[in-house]
Amino acid sequence: MIRSAYIHIPFCHQICHYCDFNKVFLQNQPVDEYIEALAKEMAMTMKSTPSQRLDTIFVGGGTPTALDARQLSRLCEAIREYLPFEQGEFTFEANPDDLTAEKLRVMRSFGVNRLSLGVQSFNDELLRSIGRTHSSKEVFGAVERAKQAGFENISIDLMYGLPNQTLEDFRDTLDKALGLELPHYSGYSLIIEPKTVFYNLIRKDNLPLPKVETEAAMYELLMDRMERAGVKQYEISNFARPGYESLHNLAYWNNEFYYGFGAGAHAYMNGSRLSNHGPLKKYMAPLKEGIRPILTETRLSEKERMEEEMFLGLRKMSGVSASHFQKKFGLSPFDLFKQPIEEMVERQLLVVENGETIYLTEQGKLLGNEVFQAFLLVSDDE
Repeated sequence: MIRSAYIHIPFCHQICHYCDFNKVFLQNQPVDEYIEALAKEMAMTMKSTPSQRLDTIFVGGGTPTALDARQLSRLCEAIREYLPFEQGEFTFEANPDDLTAEKLRVMRSFGVNRLSLGVQSFNDELLRSIGRTHSSKEVFGAVERAKQAGFENISIDLMYGLPNQTLEDFRDTLDKALGLELPHYSGYSLIIEPKTVFYNLIRKDNLPLPKVETEAAMYELLMDRMERAGVKQYEISNFARPGYESLHNLAYWNNEFYYGFGAGAHAYMNGSRLSNHGPLKKYMAPLKEGIRPILTETRLSEKERMEEEMFLGLRKMSGVSASHFQKKFGLSPFDLFKQPIEEMVERQLLVVENGETIYLTEQGKLLGNEVFQAFLLVSDDE
């Protein structure tokens, strides 16, 4: 059964230099038409692939709060009309500089109960250099307005490994972030993706990134500071006070099915990975003809599903349960992935506890991608 839904809003006031998500400048875009197309896609999908109940909804982008209050209201109205969501975790991504009191009231009125703010840094110069439009001062204002509007479950995203970023600079950002005393924080290292401003700069050897050792030190500092502040790491990049873990993201890491609505959105439904058309016109055109805007649909083999169960599950600090894996697939991960598990344990990147739980060591967290990749290298003969 599908219990989660992701909804993509591709509009932004400004394109960040590192972002490779499906997005367009807001100005002169058919925003109202897009929202109606979203409503139609939700209605059609619920008819063809129904769910009795959703437990999480995540509205991301782009920048969902780039919509004005009227458009936000129509979007939330459509979500409530077409998706079987009564109560649960209802998250909106937001930028600090466009989170007005009016928009907050609209979201609260439709039951939105979690905000994820794209903060990235508290260094204003660094924010400008990565293409962000807000200032550190606006972060404090946005958090205060959100609290006044009744939001308790607030998360902020932070980034490290940014151009010209120093360890001391990141330490200052962590000090200010933790000073907000929020229940959830995410910390991501910069990844240079194709078709971004940073990708073009690095190809010209014009992007002064921190050394690998400095970036690793930033991640270790992130984990240490969060731990000392009582904000527990529950996933490679995510930290929460007890009871405030992101239920929606846990659905991804638990390898559960989810809907994906909107231009360029991805879904995982009944054993298949689906992606929608990205360009707005290509997304909206089939919906006008009563056709879902699916660009690709890939049926995963049993082997691929088991591989994903491992490398997604190992992102969580709780790791992978061998008994749950066996119940789900009828096979033991210790039989199926004997070689990579033994190799990673020998290298002290994985721990096997009581013959049941497989999880990353502290060193394994630093080399997570290497560990995950090991579980994609198992041949059909093994």
